[in-house]
Amino acid sequence: MASKVSSTSSSSSPSQDERGVEIHVSAPAPDDCEASRPLLTAACEAYSVSAAILPFFFPALGGLLYGYDIGATSGATISLKSSTSSGTTWYNLSSVQTGLVVSGSLYGALIGSATAFTIADFLGRRRELVVASISYLIGALLTAAAPNFLIMVVGRFLYGIGIGLAMHAAPMYIAETAPSQIRGMLISLKEFFIVLGMLLGYIVGNLYVEVLSGWRYMYAASTPICVIMGIGMCWLPASPRWLLLCATQGKGDLRETKDNATRCLCRLRGQTSPDLVSEQVNLILDELSYVGEEKKAGFSEVFQGKCLKAMIIGCGLVFFQQVTGQPSVLYYAATIFQSAGFSGASDATRVSILLGLLKLIMTGVAVLVVDKLGRRPLLIGGVSGIAVALFLLSSYYTLFSGASYVAVIALLLYVGCYQLSFGPIGWLMISEVFPLKLRGRGLSVAVLVNFASNALVTFAFSPLEDLIGTGVLFASFGVIAVASLVFIFCIVPETKGLTLEEIEAKL
Repeated sequence: MASKVSSTSSSSSPSQDERGVEIHVSAPAPDDCEASRPLLTAACEAYSVSAAILPFFFPALGGLLYGYDIGATSGATISLKSSTSSGTTWYNLSSVQTGLVVSGSLYGALIGSATAFTIADFLGRRRELVVASISYLIGALLTAAAPNFLIMVVGRFLYGIGIGLAMHAAPMYIAETAPSQIRGMLISLKEFFIVLGMLLGYIVGNLYVEVLSGWRYMYAASTPICVIMGIGMCWLPASPRWLLLCATQGKGDLRETKDNATRCLCRLRGQTSPDLVSEQVNLILDELSYVGEEKKAGFSEVFQGKCLKAMIIGCGLVFFQQVTGQPSVLYYAATIFQSAGFSGASDATRVSILLGLLKLIMTGVAVLVVDKLGRRPLLIGGVSGIAVALFLLSSYYTLFSGASYVAVIALLLYVGCYQLSFGPIGWLMISEVFPLKLRGRGLSVAVLVNFASNALVTFAFSPLEDLIGTGVLFASFGVIAVASLVFIFCIVPETKGLTLEEIEAKL
């Protein structure tokens, strides 16, 4: 069955590639692609849907492995600390040791995202994801086979480095290889894979939580996915935009690199007309030359000009994504549901699975509408709901402590609105807004801010709760959510339907 894709433009003409796949290419107006400034527009892109699947799927497995770790660790800590099912002599872990098991991957992710700043442009997006899959695999195997606590922490740390590298490179690779017409959907689907991974982790944890040494099986279960991701990334082509950027910076022969980029783009677009693909490559090269990409990026450039504006947008979004209380609200989920009558251990496990399903459904909704409604409407609507949910949670702990249904409604509203807005759109925007020359370094800073903010909220929550009280703390998160709304209104641009080059020109 032929895959059909058409642009939003009113005029289009069908063509067929050599395999018989029908491709619809919009005929742009002369001003669109032949303006004084060379610019690759969305109307110039043609693609086959089937060819876009695998270049999304294999990088997205990096997100699935990240989510799986979150879900599996919640069950693994219960198994590991159990005197009957741990299967170890060192099961009696202190609170600090438990914290290292839970947060070890977070520390590794911080190091991984910081390391990406220096190695990303050297390795390229594809090879960085290969390294991430190897780090995932070694970390999972070490954790699962750990003979003592120290080896387990090392394994958790190595797995976290894989998270940092994957969460940096995956959105870049998807953004640079996806057709602009479905780029938003594909990058948002990566968040869907993160949530799917969390749900799988909860399910596997539920299956093995009472099995002897069940925590080992929970961590080992991720290894086949690590292998599939690594093999898949070795098979996929490199990002044509990264190849052309290297060539314009004097790293390799320009003509040879251009031919290589054309071959890669042919594969990514489903072997559409070679002439059309060659035209897209020429337009990308012209745009790189126009904006001065031939000069290698220096450290200071990350905080200058258009990249500074992109940095404010990207880092602001991922910062607000975390400091609106996302880790803390989920931390309180079990307590809230216990107050509503779900008190047993089995109930808690089922509640985690149900929350995972809700997150999955709402992320799916965001994926379906992001390229139709746009980024800003989802952010504004979702964050508004987050603010309402946080103030409801605050009122539960200060005014309506006997009305547990208020807390349950607020929790479900928060989770649903987060997955419509900050969850997928935060990662989508940071992969779109940075200029190509500085995309690797800029995105590594944004990912570092994301994990650092997560750590800050996670570690500061308990002391702040003791100091000012739960109700006041959630009200403070609500005020921050209102501030993030102002930030979105005033700073964040709409990028729906634009190529990466058009977004760069718009900043």
